[in-house]
Amino acid sequence: AVMAGGVDMVSPAENAHLGRDIAARGALISEQPMGLAPAARHFPRRNRIIAGRARAVVVVEAAAKSGSLITARDALDQGREVLGVPGHPFDARAAGCNMLIRDGAVLVRSAADVIEAIGPAEPPASEQPTLPLDRAQPEMRSLQDTARLHAQILGRLGPSPVAEDQLLRDLSLPAGDVAPALVALDLEGRIARHAGGLLSLVN
Repeated sequence: AVMAGGVDMVSPAENAHLGRDIAARGALISEQPMGLAPAARHFPRRNRIIAGRARAVVVVEAAAKSGSLITARDALDQGREVLGVPGHPFDARAAGCNMLIRDGAVLVRSAADVIEAIGPAEPPASEQPTLPLDRAQPEMRSLQDTARLHAQILGRLGPSPVAEDQLLRDLSLPAGDVAPALVALDLEGRIARHAGGLLSLVN
């Protein structure tokens, strides 16, 4: 379970027994210090971790300005699949899901659609082939290369929002290389994300 507050601050209090069960059989994870009560501003950062740990994010119900859309963007930035359950076009509670599907999210009609999108479950770690030592770790970008990429991104953005797809085309770089840099710049407050996959510079 990924917590919005400290791992010792189970909320609501009636879930204390559930928190103990998870701690005994799994793990409680948080970026926040012990003793910090969860607050609304902590949930988007918490959901970023959830998106990163998941193979896919399924958005079941989301308004046009829902926090679920922030989680969906985090999932895309981290190379995860995003799927959406459609709703009636006149239902405001489904507006966010319908926008995601319009923008390319996988439409979900049943569990079979989710399984088709993410593929079969991975075998346990003990059954997975062992990579050679020289391939066990992904290639790490140097601090100099990272700073250069950040400068390239910031140089392409201005106060007027630009589509993330357009930014990738302008940079001529793979999405997998640019996504971590966008997450870092977003967390640093140097860029802003807008609905529809748009990005702008924060002055």
